[in-house]
Amino acid sequence: MISDLKSDHGKANALLLLVAAIWGFSFVAQRVGMQYVGPLTFNGVRFALGAVALVPLLWVGPRALRHPRGGFGGRGNRGPLLRAGLVAGLVLTCGATLQQYGVVLTTAGKAGFITGLYIIFVPFLGLFVGQRTGRLIWTGAVLAAAGLYLLSATGPLAIAPGDGLVLLGAIFWAVHVLWIGHVSNRVPVLPLALLQFMVCAILSLTGALIFETMVWTAIWSARVPIIYAGLLSVAVAYTLQVVAQRRAKPAHAAIILSFEAVFAAVGGWWVLSESMSGRGLAGCGLMLAGVLLAQMSSVAPKNPEET
Repeated sequence: MISDLKSDHGKANALLLLVAAIWGFSFVAQRVGMQYVGPLTFNGVRFALGAVALVPLLWVGPRALRHPRGGFGGRGNRGPLLRAGLVAGLVLTCGATLQQYGVVLTTAGKAGFITGLYIIFVPFLGLFVGQRTGRLIWTGAVLAAAGLYLLSATGPLAIAPGDGLVLLGAIFWAVHVLWIGHVSNRVPVLPLALLQFMVCAILSLTGALIFETMVWTAIWSARVPIIYAGLLSVAVAYTLQVVAQRRAKPAHAAIILSFEAVFAAVGGWWVLSESMSGRGLAGCGLMLAGVLLAQMSSVAPKNPEET
């Protein structure tokens, strides 16, 4: 029994590491896609593709992902699901849009590390809903802030524009994590994912029609990064994350997922020939240390039954 449990945790950790790799290399796809289409067009098409990919799973996917644990599955209970999906989709749109515009002005590696700060922002925002924040989280936040300064500061109180947009996007990712945590056990997972992707796709495509010039030939030229970001990053990685986190403790999962920043940096160096200065690498190291330290505060079990 113990060996089976350890095996389940090992498989879950392996899936989470795969998710982190997919998300990390997605920053490369996002930068490459910007060579052909605008940020809103890219996001609109990729989230629409991710939504379409999830539709078949509503019928053939695991029952546990298609139905809630405790109850908003019937026709008369669609209101909570719709509200949860609309809010999640709106927050997702804000985070994705800020990140996509920021990626145009910064490197994939820097964007990955700055986005990873959402793990720091989650406990900070949790203070407003009564969640306590320990000393390790505050220490991790200080390290992350110092790392951000080394990585992105252009003056004593200034940050590079692209990095600033990605940083604002990270705040919305933190809000998204808190909201999903609030509603995930009350509404079915796959319908919630589909709704938020549809909302993000509709809002992004509407914005693209207003503020950008959408050309089919350009979208077709960007098909490879769009397919990667839509099918792998949106549809596949999200589903794998949900499956893995059914067997992995949240704190452990967050630590593994934070390594998407490392994969983003590797992908930027390998595919786009991006490089960082010694100061930038030191900043990345401090940010990663801060994120890991903050998450270590919740790794230790609170009672023997959790081991």
